[in-house]
Amino acid sequence: MKLLESFKAAELVRYALAATIFVASMGSQAQSIVVASTTSTEQSGLFSYLLPEFKKASGIDVKVVALGTGQAIDMGRRGDADVLFVHDQVAEEKIVREGFAVRRYPVMYNDFVLIGPRSDPAGIKGQDIVQALARLSAADAEFISRGDRSGTNAAELRFWKLADRADQKGRGYKECGCGMGPALNMASSSNAYVLADRATWLNFKNRGQLGVLVEGDKRLFNQYGVMLVNPARHPHVHAVEGQRFIDWLISPVGQAVIASYKIAGEQLFFPNAEK
Repeated sequence: MKLLESFKAAELVRYALAATIFVASMGSQAQSIVVASTTSTEQSGLFSYLLPEFKKASGIDVKVVALGTGQAIDMGRRGDADVLFVHDQVAEEKIVREGFAVRRYPVMYNDFVLIGPRSDPAGIKGQDIVQALARLSAADAEFISRGDRSGTNAAELRFWKLADRADQKGRGYKECGCGMGPALNMASSSNAYVLADRATWLNFKNRGQLGVLVEGDKRLFNQYGVMLVNPARHPHVHAVEGQRFIDWLISPVGQAVIASYKIAGEQLFFPNAEK
């Protein structure tokens, strides 16, 4: 009898331990989120700097899927991510209107720069992005476009349209369908022109003969926003943890961390969350 009671007691302990492990496992699963973001936030090194600080503050792990902004937003529509961290305000506002994201929060900004061979055979150097693209078109200069529906690609296409060259980009225009880093590598290897976000450019090592040729135009302003994927559309979304990430990003602490990320003493992103 005592042996049976001992066996039952041992079984109860085993089941209790198994239940504890299961609950802990479920809790650990809930303590992680998927963030669909742009290649620029990853390839600039921002996430490698930012996410360990968020993990220390919250205990939440963040898995980043770095894509072009258009592809990242598509992930949100499908419910394949918990949070979107992107940089195409028109597309961001659209997904909120469609009900696939809850609300858009501005987080930070930097700017786009037009990169090209320092010898500048097309003669575009200056501050006017529209004039620069018109000259590239006229010269049939080699230009590498990301062509990937990213925020950078969307901005580039807007600038061609402003230059009245949407259908006349020149014979040297090539779409790579790739991220910012690969596009810069292609431009470096072929001494071509390319539009880039400044943060990725500053973190880019394979520059070759390339340099910044056009900067300072107010139209090159590059705003980033963050949104929670709507749990009403996709109930499996980790809404609590995702909102904690957003709240931390736009908090004074998160904004200070963003501001403190620098390369060679140069700040890459400038926080501007609404107060």
